[in-house]
Amino acid sequence: MQGPMAHTKNLTVPVNNFSVTGVIDQGCEFEGKLCFQGTVRIGGTFRGEIYTPDILIVGEGARVLGQIDAGTVIMSGEVIGSIKAKHRVEIHKPAIFRGDIFTPSLQVDEGVIFEGSSKMVQHVEKVQSK
Repeated sequence: MQGPMAHTKNLTVPVNNFSVTGVIDQGCEFEGKLCFQGTVRIGGTFRGEIYTPDILIVGEGARVLGQIDAGTVIMSGEVIGSIKAKHRVEIHKPAIFRGDIFTPSLQVDEGVIFEGSSKMVQHVEKVQSK
């Protein structure tokens, strides 16, 4: 295939395509700072800061309150706070998002509750943890 569409890729990545390296599962609550590499799925409640160069998945029924600084964020749950993603953010139904998003690529499905702002930036500066 040649022409302008030859270089177009489907950037959506199904959640089940990732090998999950860590889980905060449904019924679990965590408060503090979480730093990791790989893919972590949150199914419970998290309050605090999350730092990763890789992938954070916020599953359906999960709640994250705080600041997220990640490579990619895929959410179907609730996030209240700010997201800085180096690569992309995907928000899938029935997600609820309240806050600010800074990312070069954003996908918001129909039916998602989105209250806040988004800024499409080419280079997201990493937030320095204190």
